[in-house]
Amino acid sequence: MIDTLRQRLPNYVMRELAQAMPEAAVLMPFTDEPDPHLILTVRSAHMPTHAGEVAFPGGKRDPGDIDLLDTALRESEEEVGLSRKEVEVLAELSPLASRFGMKVTPFVGLVAPDVSLVAEPGEIGEIFRVPLSFFLKTPPELTQKFTFLGRTMRMPSYDFEGRRIWGLTAFMILDVLNHAYDTNISVED
Repeated sequence: MIDTLRQRLPNYVMRELAQAMPEAAVLMPFTDEPDPHLILTVRSAHMPTHAGEVAFPGGKRDPGDIDLLDTALRESEEEVGLSRKEVEVLAELSPLASRFGMKVTPFVGLVAPDVSLVAEPGEIGEIFRVPLSFFLKTPPELTQKFTFLGRTMRMPSYDFEGRRIWGLTAFMILDVLNHAYDTNISVED
């Protein structure tokens, strides 16, 4: 499975997001092993936005960030103690608009299976891992149709060991699954 990510993600074709919005970036860290795991976080209950939600490490672009990849790597180090030296970046994915008016760009990276991570308690309540095979075997639940920025779609979500993975996080996971593994799961009508 990991070889498929390595082979197919470099050929990813970006889709533009025409809206002008403040920018943010996240890292989608997969463990570099035959049956990879995706590393996710649960945001602290004290956060002003997305409190208690499952998310990837990441955040707003700072003026000192060289680019959005720098943002994703800096935020990952701040939130979960993941050094940028420990990340092999495979691809930049298409940006998505958040409900809070942020343009969020995901980056897919590989990390060692035994990478040591430590949650920054002010921002992260928990760090956990989900086998990639779970997402490949478990179709997402899809909500009723809704319209956002002129697009009609359904919100995907997954339930994993009592945690709800939804919103931009689930959309990003589906983007990887559809591109690298041809799952063809559509959320748009």
